[in-house]
Amino acid sequence: MGDERARLEAVYRETYGQITAYAARRCHSPQDAADVVAETFAIAWRRIGELPDGEEATLWLYGVARKVLANHYRGEVRRQALSVELDAEMADLYGASPDSGVEVKAIAQIFRALPDDDRELLSLVAWECLDRQEIATVLGLSRNAVRIRLHRARRRFARALAEADVRFRSESRLIPAERQL
Repeated sequence: MGDERARLEAVYRETYGQITAYAARRCHSPQDAADVVAETFAIAWRRIGELPDGEEATLWLYGVARKVLANHYRGEVRRQALSVELDAEMADLYGASPDSGVEVKAIAQIFRALPDDDRELLSLVAWECLDRQEIATVLGLSRNAVRIRLHRARRRFARALAEADVRFRSESRLIPAERQL
C-alpha cells in the first residue's frame, strides 16, 4: 500500500499541471475544472494497478480525464462551456498579429460550430501538443484512425473558414509547424 501511495504521489506531482490545464481549457469554471481533476486522480488511485509507468501515465490520465469530462458534460451545453476559453485562446494566438487578417471572433465561432469530435482532436493537437500516437492512446483509437479523423477535422475546419471568408496567410498557422501531423 505504501509503494502504491508513493507511486501515485509521484505521478500526481509530475502530471497535476498538465491534467489541470487540460480540464481548465474544457470547463467553463475553475470549480468544474477542479472537480474534474479531483475525480481523475481519485480514479487513478482506485485503478492504481492499471496506471502505466513513465510518459504513458500522462496519456492514461488524459484518457481518464476525458471520460470524466464526458460525464461532466452530460446535461450541459458543451459549446457554451468552451466559448470563453476559446475566445481567449484565439485572441492570444492571433490578436497580436495585425497583419495576419485573422478575424478572431469568426474563428472562435466556427470552431465552436464544429462537431465535438473534431474540436476534441484539434484541441488535443493545438492545446495539449500531442502527436498522433499520443492522441491514439488518449482516445483509445489506432494511430491510423487518428490520422484519418484529424485530416478530416482539419479539412472541415478549413472549409468552414473558407465558407465564412476568413482568410490568413497560412491555414497551417492554426497548429505550429513543428506539431503538424
